[in-house]
Order: sequence, then C-alpha cells, then structure tokens
Amino acid sequence: MENYCGKRLDGRYEIREIIGVGGMAVVYKAYDNIDDRIVAIKILKEEFLANEEFRRRFKNEAKAIAVLSHPNIVKVYDVSFGDRLQYIVMEYIEGITLKEYIEQQKVVNWKEAVHFVNQILKALQHAHDKGIVHRDIKPQNIMLLQDGTIKVSDFGIARFSRGDTRTMTESAIGSVHYISPEQARGEITDDKADIYSVGVVMYEMLTGQLPFQSDSAVSVAIMQLQQEAKRPREINPEIPLGLEQITMRAMQKNPRNRYQSASEMLMDLDAFRKNPSVKFDYNYFVDNEPTKYVSQKGAVPVKPVVREQPPKQPETQEEAEEDKKSNKTLPILFGVLAGVVVLVAIFVGVYFGVTARRVEVPNFVGKNFNDEISNNAEYTDNFTFETESVYSADAEPGTVLTQDPEAETKVRIHSTITLEIAYNEDSTQLTGIIGLNVDEAQSKLRGEGFEVKVITNYDPNAQEGVVYDTYPVEGSYVEDGQLITLYVATNDDPNATSVPYVIGYSQEVAKQLIESAGLKVGNVTQQDSEEKAGTVLSQSPEANQSASAGGAVSLVVSSGKAPASSATISVKRPNANTSASMRVYLDGKLVDGYPIEVRLDGGTTQVTLQGSGNAVPFSVVMDDTEIMKGTIDFTKDPPAVSAQELGYPVAVPNVVGLTVSEAEKKLENAGFSNFVFVNNVGGTVTSGTVVSQDPEGNTKVTPTTEITLTVQP
Repeated sequence: MENYCGKRLDGRYEIREIIGVGGMAVVYKAYDNIDDRIVAIKILKEEFLANEEFRRRFKNEAKAIAVLSHPNIVKVYDVSFGDRLQYIVMEYIEGITLKEYIEQQKVVNWKEAVHFVNQILKALQHAHDKGIVHRDIKPQNIMLLQDGTIKVSDFGIARFSRGDTRTMTESAIGSVHYISPEQARGEITDDKADIYSVGVVMYEMLTGQLPFQSDSAVSVAIMQLQQEAKRPREINPEIPLGLEQITMRAMQKNPRNRYQSASEMLMDLDAFRKNPSVKFDYNYFVDNEPTKYVSQKGAVPVKPVVREQPPKQPETQEEAEEDKKSNKTLPILFGVLAGVVVLVAIFVGVYFGVTARRVEVPNFVGKNFNDEISNNAEYTDNFTFETESVYSADAEPGTVLTQDPEAETKVRIHSTITLEIAYNEDSTQLTGIIGLNVDEAQSKLRGEGFEVKVITNYDPNAQEGVVYDTYPVEGSYVEDGQLITLYVATNDDPNATSVPYVIGYSQEVAKQLIESAGLKVGNVTQQDSEEKAGTVLSQSPEANQSASAGGAVSLVVSSGKAPASSATISVKRPNANTSASMRVYLDGKLVDGYPIEVRLDGGTTQVTLQGSGNAVPFSVVMDDTEIMKGTIDFTKDPPAVSAQELGYPVAVPNVVGLTVSEAEKKLENAGFSNFVFVNNVGGTVTSGTVVSQDPEGNTKVTPTTEITLTVQP
C-alpha cells in the first residue's frame, strides 16, 4: 500500500497525514490549496484498481453521492477516476466516530440516542430520495461533532463490498453485526436494509452491546438470519417501552414488517419525543384489537400435578427438510388452483370485513414465558396467550412445559395459545401488585423476600404513584428473591425543560437553541418590523416557562419591512387665479395617482400617504415649484407629520404711488403678508406714499418672500 503523505494530488491536494485505514481505502487529511481549506481524501487501495467492474461501479457511485447535500451527511467536494489513482475528496470532520462514543459511554442515554438516530434517519431519507442506499450503516461510519451533530459518511461504498460474489466471508467482520438478514443472504437490498442497520445501531447505544455476537463473521450472519435478539429492556430496564418498540420494529427480520421508510420511523420517534410514555400498537397485519394476556392469577392448583413425561420436542432438521421437499413435489396445477382459491378468499374476506390470515405456531416449549414470550412483539402481535401453572420439580420456574396447539400448526392470527408454565417450591406467583400505591407494592414485595426496582414514567392521564405494570409480568411465577421491576405513573414530567429566551436572535439560531433544549419550533409567522428579516420578535411559550420534552415553541419573526400605515397632509393651494399640475413625492418616489390638475384658488387639498419607517421625506410640487416639504414618522400611531409650506411663486403687485394703507391692502389681496414699510434711513413708518419696492412689481416670488416698501411723507 503506497503512502501518499507529503505528496500533492493533481497539483491541488497536499497530503498531510493518515487519519483512517479501512478494508478498501485509506483516508488522509489534506490541504486544498485552491479553496484554502482542510479536506479528507479517501484513496482506494491499489488492489481494487485491477477490477474493471469495481472501477466502473465506483465511478458511477462517486458521481451519485456527490449530488447529496444535507447537514447530516459528510459533503463530497471532488472525485477522481484515474487509471492509477481513484479518490474522493470530502469534508474534514473534527470529531469522533459514534462507535468511539459508545465505547466511552458504555450505554448511551436514551435521550441522546434518540437525538442521534433522528439525525441519521434524516440523512438517510435524503439519500433514499436521491435513489442511494447506504448499505453499510454502522457507528464506525457515523461521525459525532462536539455540538452533538451527526455526520453520516461512506455513502454507497458498501454496495461494492460484495465485489463479484454474494458469499458472506470473514472479510465482512467490520459490518456483519449491522447488516440486514437480506444482506446476509446475499440478496439485492433496498432502503429498508438501512432501516434494519439503524435499528441495530440504536440497540447498541441503548444496551451497550450488539444484538448478535460471535467470534466468526459467518456465525453472526447466521444469527442475523435465524435468531431473535434479546429485547433491550431485558438488558436495560430503564429504556422506555415505546423506544424499545421502535428499535425492535426497525430490526424485524422480514423487510415488510419494518418501517417502510426513514420518514416513517422519524414520525414514531417524533411521537415518542413528545410523549416518552407512549406505547405503539405495532401490528404487521390487520388487527384493531389490543393484545390480551390471560393467566390463572392466584390459581395455585389444590393438588400439584407432577409431570411424568417430558414435553414434546420439535421435529428434527431432517424431518423438516423432508417436509419441505415433499411440499415442492405438489403438482403445479394444484398451486395455480390454490392461488385462485386464495384470491377468492381474500376478496370475500375483504368484502365482509373479516381477517382470516393463518400463521404458523412457533415452538414455545422450553422457552421462559416472562423473558422470551410475554414481551416479544413477534408473538404477542400474532397470538393471545392463556397460561396454566403446573408444578415441576425439574424445570426452571416460568418455563413452558406444553403448548396447545402444538408447534408448526397453522392457526388464524390472534388465536389463543394455551401454555403450561412450570413452578416449584422455590417459585412464587406474582399477583396483586398492579393497582397498588408504589409504597404498598414495595412493602408487599420486600416482605415476601423480593428485591424491588422502581421506574417512573410520565403519564398525565394516569393515577400518580400507582403501579401500572411489572417485570416479570403479573401472574407469572418468579424465583424467590428475584428482582421485580415496578413501573409507576407520575404526573410530574421528568423530561420537562425550560423554554430558552430567543427574542432578538435570528430564526436559525433560535431553532438551534430551542432544539438543544429538547423542544421543537412550532408555527412561525411573519410580522412587519424594522428589525432584520428573520429576527425573532416574540415567542410562545415565553422564556423560562416549563414545557414537555418535544413540545413546540411558536415564533413571530420580522419580515424585514417596517410596519405600513397612512398619514394625511393638508396642502394649501396658492391663490393665483390659475391651474397647475400637482405632484406628490414620498421618499423620493412619485406617489401613485399623481400628477393631478388643481385650481390655484387658495383652497386646501387633502393628501393621504401610505408608508413605513421613521423620518420618511415627502414633498409637494405645483408645476415645477416645490410648495411643501417635510417628514413622516410612520412608526407612531397616528403617524407624526412635520411639514413646511414653501409657497407658490406669483407676481408681486406694483404698489408704487399708493399710500401705505392702499399698498398693504393690495399686497394682502395678492396673498403676500411678509412686507415692511420703511423710510429712507431704514426706519419703519405707518403713513406716507410708496416711492419704491423690492422686489419690483410683477416679479414672481413665493407668497412668503419678504417685500420691502420705501415710503416718503
């Protein structure tokens, strides 16, 4: 394997150090001297370059993943498909892998796990919408930044890890713990394979361990195909039931029983975040009735029944193979006819609203009812159970001794399965706990020699402090001294959070603050404001109020436009005994509806102006003369108008030769009021004859212009 440290690729990328080595490629930290940024470059190992099929696929895939653009996906900047070197240039991430974080934490807090999975699913939904399936989702391919942001990497590379074969080998050890059953079988996979892998990642975070473990990759793959994972709450009882249900649905063996899309899983996670005590009625077929558990509570037999014969064991593998072979020899015609019958049956069933699906009864004998059956959705979604307690000196308490109907019998879905459950002198039936006050329940159980653990779940509709469920389930036989977990309702939301103060922040920053508090952004409405567009003006609930986890905070944000309002100004028309073209300007722009013709008769014209903001200038023009100007503050209610009348130019009357009283009257009639009578030395006078005037007669000036009249006695 060639080491590229210290080299420059394509005259652009300066390789600095190795930051990761995988089975197919080496990842280097590099400097991009064109875009002036640090990048990560994944260079394919030389042995893959000799495979023409791989090179073709890699080229197509690299082009495909380059179109992905999502905040939770590592960005791809550049690709190269040279004969001697093929590489992908990606965003450089300062962080650790999710695998490293899990190893540090051992068990990830379920709130954090939900936060991480939510981001992973958003990234996958974006990729799936682009027609790209990851096929290698695992914590090693997920980067975790310091702020809790998730970045999914290695999109699409896993689709080529099978090369020319579909056989599971030891080389798959890095991913086999997370692959779906259909991948383990070497089948063509779709986006539901990614859903399965996400389920495994969530399982590992919640429990601190993988669902299937072995020294051999092939053994793990076989487990993926044949075994059911232990339920997460058996490992970590503090996991909420709803979250366990989401995890196990994602990990269903049959792709049809999984979530059908990342967005569908996101919807259930969102419902869980809003109410962590939620329980999902998952049913992979049609069933609107709740699952029922029927047990003989308190019904200890008067005369113990001692088993003399061992329970029936399941048939051998050879017998099962023979049955399968004989089934394959049935005539094709029979198969066609059977298909027609099935279609007719389906039609009739749908028509009459009857669910008549038949399922095969599993082998329950030898399983522990509490640990393996009562909380297993694979069983409880398909069957209703009745239990009978039977004394057995040999079997472990809670072990199924017999079942009716027997294993491999075909029955209608939701049929009742009767199970005989073993108990002995060292076991006690768990009864009379549900419905008790938590203190009473603890006292009762401890008095009987049991260890007790209490887990409270928020349920505003339940009676606070009352036991609503137990583990093991009530009615079952438990060993003396066993740990009993009590699930108790509380109306005090333990997941309540304080609403952050976001007023004055941008909408994007406010969203980050709200989501970091475990809440989400609700309705966002705009309001006209002088604040920058997107600035938060108000919020509901207000800051520091308590809100349930997953609750919504509604925002009012600025549109970036100041509020608009109307102002009215009075324009005094000059008394010029003529007409003029009147124009009105607001903030330098001609107001709609102008110019208009007005009569200059000394009257008044009302002008309504609409605008927004403070100190907005306006002006009024008659012909080519500005007769009024001022500013308007539209932010006040009502808007404040500051105006100055400039007047309209008219001819000054010639008053030379008139007496003071005659000149004064003539000027006033012409609209002039700013005049003064003086003598030759500049002193004011009140009588005499006008001998000169300034401005001279017939000069056009505004009515506010001062006129000086010189008078002689």
